[in-house]
Amino acid sequence: MSKSTIITVKEVSIRTLKVNGEDYISITDIAKQKNPVEPKDVVKNWMRLKNTLEYLGLWEQLNNPGFKGVDFDPLLKDAGSNAFTMSPTRWVELTRAIGVVTKNGADAGTYAQRDIAFKFASWVSVEFELYLIKEFQRLKEDEQKQVGWSAKRELAKINYHIHTDAIKNNLIPEKLTPVQTNIIYASEADVLNMAMFGITAKQWRNVNPDLKGNIRDFATINELICLANMENLNSVFINEKIPQTERLVKLNHIAIHQMKVLHDVGNRKHLK
Repeated sequence: MSKSTIITVKEVSIRTLKVNGEDYISITDIAKQKNPVEPKDVVKNWMRLKNTLEYLGLWEQLNNPGFKGVDFDPLLKDAGSNAFTMSPTRWVELTRAIGVVTKNGADAGTYAQRDIAFKFASWVSVEFELYLIKEFQRLKEDEQKQVGWSAKRELAKINYHIHTDAIKNNLIPEKLTPVQTNIIYASEADVLNMAMFGITAKQWRNVNPDLKGNIRDFATINELICLANMENLNSVFINEKIPQTERLVKLNHIAIHQMKVLHDVGNRKHLK
């Protein structure tokens, strides 16, 4: 299990986490909407209902090859009677269910796969369910944006190694000191910085002394895409023995063109 992420729904903090790659939501936290003092009792009352057991059993049959259907049938028969009780722990122990899990420690509580959690939230409050779905969707959108940015940043890092290899193989003479070598590397990195941002790494740090990281950590996704492309192109230009000043001019023209294209593509998507 991953560490939990918190979303706020109608001033109630709801924890979410990943279990084997699936999104799970704390139904203990959802239950606090109905009973903030004893949320466990709310979960147990929901799980003793016949229609709840029917839903949970069907979900497991569709998603869990290890589900013990033979042991489930007697439970379904007794569900809803006055003497019938059910808890998340007992449900898992009797049926090997995976749709509901109980966690101890810092994120203690009962979590349910998101479809099950939404079903529970609907039983607690239809209004609360709608707000929960809205906030959960917003969380997923934010995660996708972060994944996209991270992927582009990793692509830029990979291309950086291609770029530095081209520098090493073509621009660094033998027997240079490490300090001299670093100067050449920094110089070539600033070729890209100047072409893209119109500023060197040192100049950016002087202008932004309070920011942690470097100029590329604060780049947009479009800028990172463009940088990745330019690193590949600069590697080719270096291998072709094109002088640095000439490469800078070529790369600057490429950066301007590519940023315009990326900007236009983004605008067309918004129009749709």
